[in-house]
Amino acid sequence: MIISSDSYYRDLSALSPEEREDWNFDAPEAIEAELLCHHLDTLASGNEILCPVYDFTTHTRSTTSIRVTPGDLIIVEGLFVLYWEEIRQLLNTKVFVLLTETASLARRLERDVRERGRTRQSVLNQYNRTVKPMTEKYVLPTSAFADILVNGEDPIEQSSAEIISLIQLVEVTPSTQRMKSIPNHLGPEGFHTSTSGELLGSSLF
Repeated sequence: MIISSDSYYRDLSALSPEEREDWNFDAPEAIEAELLCHHLDTLASGNEILCPVYDFTTHTRSTTSIRVTPGDLIIVEGLFVLYWEEIRQLLNTKVFVLLTETASLARRLERDVRERGRTRQSVLNQYNRTVKPMTEKYVLPTSAFADILVNGEDPIEQSSAEIISLIQLVEVTPSTQRMKSIPNHLGPEGFHTSTSGELLGSSLF
């Protein structure tokens, strides 16, 4: 099961189209972190949630939602997943995916033009105006909280194997010994166990 923090962008229906276009979607405040944290805590407790649906073409939240039931493994993905301490506390394993700026921009262009109805120029303008500076300010520093760093340009099989190995280590290592088992280049946070399986956080740049 995958929970995307992008689903929790704030509803901008009260703003004019011009105001929505000027909104900074690349700062943590653009995400309704309180609701995301509440939903993750609910899933970790073994209860279902109604996940919001965000319309990226209008920058508004849909009136419909998706019913999500907890599973054995819950992946929480998004740029700011490791930014909020309250959410980090809920995650058993924290992953930071590194990409070169060239690869990151190329993937953003492909996604936003194909899936979000954006023009290539609007994506480039946003990247230079807010994406790059906000990434350097808010996203890249959160790699210090990760339990593992993986290269987003490596084969997915390789990265998956590294993450699975770490999850298995977490499952078999007593909590008092876990930090001794983790290479010291990883973040200072410990692991936190949920009651309904593993919560895995992933932040990407």
